[in-house]
Amino acid sequence: MTLVEASDALHARVRAFAEGKASDDFEALALAIARFQAEHSPRFAALVKSRNARLESVDAVPAVPTDAFRVTRVAVHPPERDRVRFMTSGTTRARAAHGVHPLRTTETYETVALIAGARALLAERGPRVVVSLAPVPDQPPSSSLGFMMELFQARWDGRALDGGPFVTRDTARFLVGPSGVDVAGLERAAGVARERDEPLLVLATAFALVGLVDALGERRLAAPPSTTVMVTGGFKGRSREVEKNTLRRDVALAFGIPESHVVAEYGMTELSSQLYEGTLPGADLRGEPDVLFEPPWLRVVPVDPGTLEPVADGAIGIARIVDLANVDSAVAVQTEDLVRRRDDGIELIGRRPGAIARGCSLALEALLQ
Repeated sequence: MTLVEASDALHARVRAFAEGKASDDFEALALAIARFQAEHSPRFAALVKSRNARLESVDAVPAVPTDAFRVTRVAVHPPERDRVRFMTSGTTRARAAHGVHPLRTTETYETVALIAGARALLAERGPRVVVSLAPVPDQPPSSSLGFMMELFQARWDGRALDGGPFVTRDTARFLVGPSGVDVAGLERAAGVARERDEPLLVLATAFALVGLVDALGERRLAAPPSTTVMVTGGFKGRSREVEKNTLRRDVALAFGIPESHVVAEYGMTELSSQLYEGTLPGADLRGEPDVLFEPPWLRVVPVDPGTLEPVADGAIGIARIVDLANVDSAVAVQTEDLVRRRDDGIELIGRRPGAIARGCSLALEALLQ
């Protein structure tokens, strides 16, 4: 079986697992992907060897640090087979600071994103108006978030806002430009949703929502009462920082909706899957604010920054994430985000300060040898 044939077979298994159509269990599928990656990625094979890992349990699969995506290629396939290359926002404006996640296919990414997003963001079935508080994405896409926003717009709406043909890369739907948030454009979209008697779904970054709140001042948007706002990401110096519960309150006031309709999403360029809060009444995902839930094809384990061993239940550690949708890159990813288990989900505490954690540094060394 060729690399592409083996990859396609694993992708099909992951999609079937996500759709609830497979007899695979999580562990068996994760190990099949890890062995595939060890066979076709010399760098990952070196990491496995450095840990004397036998790849006989999910816990034994060495996690690839997120910094690896910045300093080397993390993929089993050659560059000419890349379908997209998603780039991180980076910590500086220098291109060298950007991590890159190459995907050979986007089919699995799209499948799992739509399933996870629908569970958390769609309280009602049927059409809705979907817009994004984000810049128009590049073409070809370089932002995984922009790609996901376009996907949700196309699959959950798919109609023009002005009576013309539907176009995803449209300033009527992507409402952040050089001058900031297009408040008038958002008001027009809210008006379309009211005229159609449909929910409005706003996909937004945290810093764009701060910009919206600042631009509105004391004004309020005439949004449908069924409006939902997805909020993701941090601030990265692009706006004033606002505590998450304060932002939730301010956004709810701006749209005239309950705070439960402001739903947090957590994702990163190095993953193919996302986690969500379960606060939206009527949605399939249900839980308390600030608790992010893993979809069935993803697991988060808080680990010690030095040893990379799991911490005690309820203790804070850095997030080790096993994402079955990362078939062609790294099925296990080691972040430096501080998390703890809570109420069958995880609570995101924030970014670990200071230098790269010792455990991540050692893993990175082994990858680069």
